[in-house]
Amino acid sequence: MSVSSLNAISPIDGRYRNKVNSLADYFSESALIKYRVLVEIEYFISLCELPLPQLSAIDHLVFDDLRAIYKAFSYDDAEAIKEIEAVTNHDVKAVEYFIKEKFDALGLSKYKEFIHFGLTSQDINNTAIPLSIKEAMNDVYVPTYISLLEKLELLSKEWAIIPMLARTHGQPASPTRLGKEIEVFAVRLKEQFNLLNDIPSAAKFGGATGNFNAHKVAYPKVEWKAFGNRFVQDKLGLQHSFPTTQVEHYDHMAALFDALKRINTIIIDLDRDVWTYVSMDYFKQKIKKGEVGSSAMPHKVNPIDFENSEGNLGLANAIFEHLSAKLPISRLQRDLTDSTVLRNVGVPFAHTLIGFKSTLKGLNKLLLNQPKFAEDLENNWAVVAEAIQTILRRENYPNPYEALKGLTRTNERITQKSIADFIDDLDVSDTIKTELKAISPSNYTGI
Repeated sequence: MSVSSLNAISPIDGRYRNKVNSLADYFSESALIKYRVLVEIEYFISLCELPLPQLSAIDHLVFDDLRAIYKAFSYDDAEAIKEIEAVTNHDVKAVEYFIKEKFDALGLSKYKEFIHFGLTSQDINNTAIPLSIKEAMNDVYVPTYISLLEKLELLSKEWAIIPMLARTHGQPASPTRLGKEIEVFAVRLKEQFNLLNDIPSAAKFGGATGNFNAHKVAYPKVEWKAFGNRFVQDKLGLQHSFPTTQVEHYDHMAALFDALKRINTIIIDLDRDVWTYVSMDYFKQKIKKGEVGSSAMPHKVNPIDFENSEGNLGLANAIFEHLSAKLPISRLQRDLTDSTVLRNVGVPFAHTLIGFKSTLKGLNKLLLNQPKFAEDLENNWAVVAEAIQTILRRENYPNPYEALKGLTRTNERITQKSIADFIDDLDVSDTIKTELKAISPSNYTGI
């Protein structure tokens, strides 16, 4: 039975597939195979450029034909490699055999034993996977992140002067401005993204136990560490981890996943705040004709986009957490646990992408209900007590905090009139009274 959106086990490849299609070029089985082919081909070309004596006669014009093997890599090529793997029961060895067949077709048969020369499978996996992550970050993650950030920055400017009752511990507190509260999230995201940019995309490349043993025994005069640096950094654009065991130590990759997790956590925080504002009627939501909010209650327009985002980002974080905790740990010089979990590296990226898009969709549906903001401020004149007692402190008025506490900590509603009456009874100058009466919940919003 072929996989479809209806019979896929994972919702990533089912319900949400159209939202994450762009990640298939980096994290699918076919994509992983293509990245392995790329590394193998570029490694062979680098040996030719060194050159190893046996490869010095190769015409560099053939390099274009070699690179075409991965640049024109097709689904049929991936299937051909999987057929080889069905016999070898080894995925990287199947890639080697596939490339050897291509060498035969190009008339390069006598050079094909230099494919995968001196390498272990982890030299291929631990370069292919970091490269795929780096390119997925640049091509898919970053543009989506920037779209969300730009929307937040736009809203923070659009709503910059909208006064809003703040709530600390869920209770009315010193007023703020809606735009500023949105800006808080934008700044948090930017600061974490800056930290993210400082994390190198690292890769291991050094043979069976990381020491270039096979390379050195075959060509003892070659500076293999320098070669590895040039290949990983100049050809692949990654940072060469050295020394290592058979596997990349994954410390930098773990840092990347932790940074992505923190960004997701900030967006979850945003989702929950906006969800709450919707429940407080601060926002209405744009209605799309034909959509249903509830199967039973026709009036409902639920904030489902923010709920969807929160759920998907939570799933992403759970997997990022496991990856960052598990990958840096490998028994002695290597065990296989990294290999099996890395096959799932696209999963948290997919849930993250779904979450980003859902938050952005939800933000685009928000309609400001400005009268509700004004109503909440008008109903909570008690919040100007802080302002009044602070000015009284400035004027060295005796026990101002206690005086305001006596006024406001009652079950009676505090209104503009009750505040004004309180001010009139103060033993201060008329100038100070005028200053105090000019304060209102809507203008006491700070800087």
